[in-house]
Amino acid sequence: MSNNTTPIQGSCQVVITGGAGFLGVRLARALLAQGKLSLAGAAPVDIDRITLVDRAAPPADLLADDRVTALIGDLNALLEAKELAAPVVTAQTAVVFHLAAAVSGECEADFDLGMRSNFAATLTLLENCRALKTQPIVVFASSLAVFGDAPGVPLPPVIEDSTLPTPQSSYGIQKFIGEQLVADFSRKGFIQGRSVRLMTVSVRPGKPNGAASSFLSGMLREPLAGIRAICPVPADTPVALSSPARTIAGLIGAAQASAQTWGPRTALTLPALTTTPAEMAAALQQVAGPAVAALIDWVPDAAIHNIVKTWPARINARRAAGLGLLPDTSFEEIVREYIRENTDAIKSASAA
Repeated sequence: MSNNTTPIQGSCQVVITGGAGFLGVRLARALLAQGKLSLAGAAPVDIDRITLVDRAAPPADLLADDRVTALIGDLNALLEAKELAAPVVTAQTAVVFHLAAAVSGECEADFDLGMRSNFAATLTLLENCRALKTQPIVVFASSLAVFGDAPGVPLPPVIEDSTLPTPQSSYGIQKFIGEQLVADFSRKGFIQGRSVRLMTVSVRPGKPNGAASSFLSGMLREPLAGIRAICPVPADTPVALSSPARTIAGLIGAAQASAQTWGPRTALTLPALTTTPAEMAAALQQVAGPAVAALIDWVPDAAIHNIVKTWPARINARRAAGLGLLPDTSFEEIVREYIRENTDAIKSASAA
């Protein structure tokens, strides 16, 4: 696509960091299908361009769309380059969805990686947006991991919009720092910031990643593909989940909400379906049969359990409900949605 940056009246340009990842690709497809955005409550305008920023190239179907441009490379290096022919953000950038991040398990294993990917990249991106002097909307993908059951500061039974974050992992702390940076850059009028706390997304297609929560997809995805999978936490561990579709709706809803509807500068916690691995396995059995559910091995992993057990599982997402964002109705429906969307990854005859 041409690098011409002359703005087109009645249109907008979108940047997605982490644009070749699962959520980035899904968000891009949703935006392209939607075709328009109501920026911060304004009248809908056409989406003229989506720039996908990532280390890897996005799928071919996205690259085939004339509205899509790929910017491939390390995000920190791209943001820090002074003479880049195609900068990450330009004066024509109306919305930035900042999804790029190192995940929870990676950050615990490599502190420097987490600080560079989750703290330094976020700060530099915000500084680049500030330099535009155009107040772009920045939707920052934060995480439920900003909450944690801290020694001496136990979590309340239900997380409210006003609950104080007490993260218990490097990842959670880095995400909370990002929220505060977005809030202050918004307070100063540099950007229109919208931090959105994502739930664990299940079921994610593809391969496992380094997130502590990866098993919450793997224990469904792998058995449906005829592969054994491990659940490393007790079967009765409560968890808060969201389907991919509901997660994308939350990100787009944040960009489109008016300032009045959005409310305070603090992060918005998305709605969640509360369930347990036992209930997830039961839903898998209901949909795909007992032979598929039997492919789950229940093998404790203290390191993963020690992270997951500090996360809240019950959310009262009143602000999100005010934006029309609601939780999934059942995990069984999430499994069925995954099967409908990923027929090539399903090996079980009963599930197909």
